[in-house]
Amino acid sequence: MSSGDRSQAVDVQESKTYEVRTYGCQMNVHDSERLSGLLEDAGYVKAPAGSDGDADVVVFNTCAVRENADNKLYGNLGRLAPMKTKRPGMQIAVGGCLAQKDRDTIVKRAPWVDVVFGTHNIGKLPVLLERARVQEEAQVEIAESLEAFPSTLPTRRESAYAAWVSISVGCNNTCTFCIVPALRGKERDRRTGDILAEIEALVGEGVSEITLLGQNVNAYGSDIGDREAFSKLLRACGQIEGLERVRFTSPHPRDFTDDVIAAMAETPNVMPQLHMPMQSGSDTVLKAMRRSYRQDRFLGIIEKVRAAIPDAAITTDIIVGFPGETEEDFEQTLHAVREARFSAAFTFQYSKRPGTPAATMEGQIPKEVVQARYERLVALQEEISWGENKKQVGRTLELMVAEGEGRKDGATHRLSGRAPDNRLVHFTKPDEEVRPGDVVTVEITYAAPHHLLAEGAVLDVRRTRAGDAWEKRNAAEAAKPAGVMLGLPRIGAPEPLPVAAGSGCGCD
Repeated sequence: MSSGDRSQAVDVQESKTYEVRTYGCQMNVHDSERLSGLLEDAGYVKAPAGSDGDADVVVFNTCAVRENADNKLYGNLGRLAPMKTKRPGMQIAVGGCLAQKDRDTIVKRAPWVDVVFGTHNIGKLPVLLERARVQEEAQVEIAESLEAFPSTLPTRRESAYAAWVSISVGCNNTCTFCIVPALRGKERDRRTGDILAEIEALVGEGVSEITLLGQNVNAYGSDIGDREAFSKLLRACGQIEGLERVRFTSPHPRDFTDDVIAAMAETPNVMPQLHMPMQSGSDTVLKAMRRSYRQDRFLGIIEKVRAAIPDAAITTDIIVGFPGETEEDFEQTLHAVREARFSAAFTFQYSKRPGTPAATMEGQIPKEVVQARYERLVALQEEISWGENKKQVGRTLELMVAEGEGRKDGATHRLSGRAPDNRLVHFTKPDEEVRPGDVVTVEITYAAPHHLLAEGAVLDVRRTRAGDAWEKRNAAEAAKPAGVMLGLPRIGAPEPLPVAAGSGCGCD
């Protein structure tokens, strides 16, 4: 029976369910949306929340950044082994960066895995699952380079009102702590026309906020020979009617040029937010990391951004305890943090990434020293974050209502939303209905280090097309039949969509 005949079969059977578990950066999150879209296009349905492996297909979309990433994966795979023994027909697939790196090792250590696929061929997942089922043996397929931009694949976005849009894949940097370029390949840029066409299609579906993604997002254009391509793209986003908010992540200080700052300041729907990974404030450590800037250059960028966009919220990434880091080096990081006054910082204790130059460097720092420095950095940043948030008290802000971001909203009778600068705000629930994607106007009354409160009455509610899209999507989900479908899952490569869509990673 051909795949076409199979998809037209009239036998009614219970749907096959799937679960995708995601580890790592924004690129992996977005790739998982593609994997979910592929599986749903092939006839699977998403397993209920909290199924914890009780699905017909469980997909691990892995990260290779952390030293214990493989231990975490094999631990999770081990917990699924007895479940698979009890459920004939259950399949397990492993993809992402760790799969690209370890390849055949995965099925040797976990022979109950059915499919291993890499970062460059996520579109093959349904075919590989079917092949593994028919041939009754594991399928390992790792492409060495990108076969096609993931933007051509179907997607199941987690949000009805906000979307990731990949503008490039891969990275040309050689940071000594990072293995991602070896797994994702050299940078490849999407055509600007394809990017804008995807954004316009998303806006047509009700999306009002997009985040441009790239492993080095502001290097966009290096592959197509235009050093101002990223700033031009930001300005072009400003011309798309109905697109209310534009964000991007993650840029690299090396490529952060004045034309990008000007485009941010002069394009109304580009939000006053910047995530700029610093990694260290020490010139010596930055050199060892092969970061192509020094402290003065980094702080100079921050100063220019604040001059052009006074209300910008600037966040960063910092690694503590990089090999060879002295107490003086660490003090330079603390100095840079005090000078930059980040609204928040994602701080990490250095851990070896197998396969990176830093993993074999001399001067590995004892764990207790790294821990002590980390705690000092976190305490300083908490103080600064709280101080920066206190400056927001008394301001009137427009929030885009968010879904699932306030864990205590039910108990406190509040809702949550994101300010233009991406700060999280919990606000008093108004009498009228407010949906995720709608916009409310509030006055900030209290600041904590990691969130703001608007305890007074909501000043204004604006119902939006994004809220309509959320409502429509929820109604459609509720109307779906519970676990019944016609025919078997379709197999073979999915038909390309008329408009493109993408992936990304904030590894810089």
